[in-house]
Amino acid sequence: MTDTPAKRGLLPLMIGAIGVVFGDIGTSPLYALKETFAGEHPLPLDKPHILGALSLIVWTLTLVVSVKYVVFVMRADNRGEGGSLALMARLSAALPSGSRYLPTVASIGILAAALFYGDCVITPAVSVLSAVEGLKIAIPHMEDAVVPITVTILIGLFLIQRFGTDLVGKLFGPVCILWFLVIGALGIHGIASAPAVLAALSPHHAAMFLATNGFTGLLILGAVVLAVTGAEALYADMGHFGRPAIRLGWYILVMPALILNYLGQGALLLKTPAAVESPFFLLAPKGLILPLVILATLATIIASQAVISGAFSISRQAIQLGYLPRMTIVHTSEHEIGQIYIPLINWALMVACVALVLAFKTSSGLAAAYGIAVTGNMVITTVMMAIAMRVLWSWKTPRTAIACAIFLTIDMAFFLSNITKVGNGGWVPLGLAGVLFMVLTTWKAGRRLLINRLTEGSLPDEHYTSLVASGRVARVPGTAVFLTGTTEGLPLALMHNLKHNKVAHERVILLTVVTQEVPVVANDKRMESREIAPGLLRLTLTYGFMETPDVPKTMALAKEQDLGFFYEPMNISYFLSRETIIPSRDPTLPLWQVNLFAWMARSATGAMGFFRLPPGRVVELGGQVEL
Repeated sequence: MTDTPAKRGLLPLMIGAIGVVFGDIGTSPLYALKETFAGEHPLPLDKPHILGALSLIVWTLTLVVSVKYVVFVMRADNRGEGGSLALMARLSAALPSGSRYLPTVASIGILAAALFYGDCVITPAVSVLSAVEGLKIAIPHMEDAVVPITVTILIGLFLIQRFGTDLVGKLFGPVCILWFLVIGALGIHGIASAPAVLAALSPHHAAMFLATNGFTGLLILGAVVLAVTGAEALYADMGHFGRPAIRLGWYILVMPALILNYLGQGALLLKTPAAVESPFFLLAPKGLILPLVILATLATIIASQAVISGAFSISRQAIQLGYLPRMTIVHTSEHEIGQIYIPLINWALMVACVALVLAFKTSSGLAAAYGIAVTGNMVITTVMMAIAMRVLWSWKTPRTAIACAIFLTIDMAFFLSNITKVGNGGWVPLGLAGVLFMVLTTWKAGRRLLINRLTEGSLPDEHYTSLVASGRVARVPGTAVFLTGTTEGLPLALMHNLKHNKVAHERVILLTVVTQEVPVVANDKRMESREIAPGLLRLTLTYGFMETPDVPKTMALAKEQDLGFFYEPMNISYFLSRETIIPSRDPTLPLWQVNLFAWMARSATGAMGFFRLPPGRVVELGGQVEL
């Protein structure tokens, strides 16, 4: 049985959250300030610019993370779960049918998921590469080994995913706590050498920076926003640790350590402008640079692990909500429902990450591609939060408008500053998001159309009764379970069995698996059965979008009165329908979309594996469906 956050102590939850939730944002000091001064739009390394840039970073962390995400966004949960798809499901369920908000919620929710995949590709690449680049400071003659070492670490990281993160996960919290304590101590060390840097805590330096630098100041925001990459993880991982643990971890350790380290780097630049080459690593005493490189590499591996696990989680949500075809999902823990492994997603991410490192070669090159995915998600989250304020919290329009105008102004400033990077790598997450948006929407539209076609072509339930009663169909002992995606009419496999084999089992179950727009369904609401006719039963199993269906296990745990019959696994045969999609002469969807959906349907994991059906008791019957 899976533990919920409420069943575990706050301290273990906070330690776990520090190890998983804050890995991405916690490794941003490796590159954020460096890119602000030595990136695509370098700044003069004088006191006004250093204090101004630091003030922007400090107040971005405060307004975007501490206020927007921790105070507001984390309130918009779906029964404790967070993330764009979870919020989309919550809003879709709360909005009345036919609401003008429904198409908007669905579209931006899918777009946010598509952008998140872009983040999942770039985060491991830029994080690990930026840590390994510390070797150029610690051991200069190993500069040529940076890219090969990074690729090796990334490949190793993806290769161990199939073993699960349970063992490694126990190390995440302590290592990340050490990481934050170390970067905070380094920051204090740097501040002590130039206490004047503390003036950057005043927001007027940020305002003066933007006022005096004009358009260049706006462009610099594209680098400043790198300090808050990973803020979305606070919301997405909320279901694993709960709001209190994440909030405490942020306010007590993570935020102070980050601010101290950025200020320490700024103090170093005030004293030694040449340190802009690598202000994070040069902040450490020379003899500690190599150990710091090793610790930074461990921290970035943890940050990468967090987004890889997030990719698995959001993929399962997308499958359950009908936006992706079925894929093989491996549970790597008997106790934690969230620890899963999806081979196809894992290998796709590995190839993409390695390709990015080989193509861009430096963390500075990848940083340009990083910001667009992050800021795009920030804008979408604010829009969805505005809808949540009206629909879920019943806020009045003026209050909603004021709150969202403030956050949207900040988010749009960051997003527009990153749009200028499209030609320098920003096209990567945009292109990836575009392709994934097309895939997600195509599968959803194709499945909806397919179910409509199957419903139109199916015979009514009464046809079964009349056919059996006619004597043209032989009755055989046992129970036949026919899986069907519709809750009305006879499924294709049953119709083929009656038509060609001319037999019917003494008990026929029409089984439909339904996914509700909630994370987990209570056991007493899991199953619904009704007898259509003697010997014919319609059974509906309901799961949440965070659950993976296990049909035999669910039926075995059910009571006889709930199931409608006594469950005897060795007397049950499962019949599946395999539809072959072919374009009709007048397709409802564009021809390219029909062909894409048909290819995805052929590539999908079979229902037998996805629903955990026993292979020796499955019969599959096929047919063609025109779309």
